[in-house]
Amino acid sequence: MRAVLQRVSKASVTIEDRSYHSEIEKGILILLGIKTGDTASDVEYLADKCTNLRIFPGRDGLPEDEQNKMNRSVKDINGEVLIISQFTLYGDASKGNRPGFTEAAKPEEAIPLYESFINRVKENIGKEKVKTGIFGAMMDVQSINYGPVTIIVESKKI
Repeated sequence: MRAVLQRVSKASVTIEDRSYHSEIEKGILILLGIKTGDTASDVEYLADKCTNLRIFPGRDGLPEDEQNKMNRSVKDINGEVLIISQFTLYGDASKGNRPGFTEAAKPEEAIPLYESFINRVKENIGKEKVKTGIFGAMMDVQSINYGPVTIIVESKKI
């Protein structure tokens, strides 16, 4: 399982026909790729890592610490999370000019893991703080990066 996290001031998703819209304020945008063979342990590890990753500045109520380090997680800042499924994170462009997606999990395998990931993030930071796109839909995703800070996190196999 692979996640691309972007620290954002604001992010939103709109479905192609404009029938669905979701947005967050300060927090993280998570682009989530699910690979064939991923399991519940990958979900747990990655969801916990994403919600505990210290990518926001400051500590103890101060805007930044004395060394200007990132010391706070999205949970610490009471931030929000927008989760978008993105099978293209497992695109392989090593041969030719068209990426192949054979490593990406098929919907029947990916959807339950995607939903489990969402539920784990909700458990970690509160259900009202988590917004999503729609699995498999054509989506317009907008973000205003805060930093910018972009981190790639891979699940660990247990």
